[in-house]
Amino acid sequence: MSALQGYARADGRKGIRNEVAVVYLVECAHFVAREIAGKDGHLIGFPGCFPNDYAQNMLERLCTHPNVGAVLLVSLGCESFNRARLAEVVAASGRPVETLVIQKSGGTAATIAKGREWVAEQARALAAQPCVPMEVSELVVGTICGGSDGTSGISGNPAAGRAFDRLVAEGATCIFEETGELIGCEDIMAKRAVTPELAEELRAAVAKAARYYETLGFGSFASGNATGGLSTIEEKSLGAYVKSGNSPISGLIKPGDQPPAGGLYLMDVVPDGPVRFGFPNIADNAEIVEMMASGAHLTLFVTGRGSVVGSAIGPVIKICANPETYRNLADDMDINAGAIIEGTASLDQVNDEIYHRVLGVASGAKTASEALGHREFILTYKSFEPIGPACLPRR
Repeated sequence: MSALQGYARADGRKGIRNEVAVVYLVECAHFVAREIAGKDGHLIGFPGCFPNDYAQNMLERLCTHPNVGAVLLVSLGCESFNRARLAEVVAASGRPVETLVIQKSGGTAATIAKGREWVAEQARALAAQPCVPMEVSELVVGTICGGSDGTSGISGNPAAGRAFDRLVAEGATCIFEETGELIGCEDIMAKRAVTPELAEELRAAVAKAARYYETLGFGSFASGNATGGLSTIEEKSLGAYVKSGNSPISGLIKPGDQPPAGGLYLMDVVPDGPVRFGFPNIADNAEIVEMMASGAHLTLFVTGRGSVVGSAIGPVIKICANPETYRNLADDMDINAGAIIEGTASLDQVNDEIYHRVLGVASGAKTASEALGHREFILTYKSFEPIGPACLPRR
């Protein structure tokens, strides 16, 4: 097996990118941080002014993500976010970190000037950092689906699932989601759990999602899904489920939990407790962010209707399930899984293409969204309780 190339981190992990993260700690600092980030930095952040443990944990995980080499924190100065703690976590990880407080740095123009100078200096230093050998078994790969239609569960998701099986067999860590789009699949999914106790945790997570959506009064089923030929949440769920492949399920995690070893993991993205913060994931990028917070180096994104988004920090590989969509949005797509439907490629051939694209991107090749400059990011309020020991039986 040929080695990939990555960037060594102090915690033993390796990154497939070496980015400067520019982090706004409240919406009031968003503009200044965006102006600082420019082309050299990757802009991430949290808009809320009142504190949230989930957001704090997410940014701590993201700022110490293996694809991040340096971090600039941009604070207005009076928000509730614990910037001192975040800076301490980043510093303890061995990464350069700097904090700029707009209220103490002379305002917008002065803070932008200071921030740009720091980011440029760090970008130069990171560009000179040598790569080290990296194995497939060190990769963490997430998968989501968005803009789903009647083709998603026929071509794109099954092909992604087969690629997952291949990666898991080589020791990689693979993460799929989301419990709100697995309603109706809980029993067949539970049969793949490595222990009976984990099987019950998987069932409970889907049941929680069903209760959550019932309280909201609607589920994870958009008008675009219906227009694209899907009839019910159960049909959508079955299509979404097959992107997990057929490997045994090694554990259940929540956003920010990092799998302890290679294998296949389900991410529960539905908040715990009463419905307080609205829809669990208001956009596809929210799920990509949660995958990255759990260590995903890159994300496979299966779409039928079409999506043009990418992500800050971690590359996104677009797998287009619908051949018509692929023709319309070819510049935004990496893989044409619609070829399966048109009979010009087999499921195994597209699986092979996805697998080798993962290896290529992990070795530095740009995805379509990266080449186009997409760096979307979103982080909102949520609340989670810690997972129990049954969720990671092989820890």
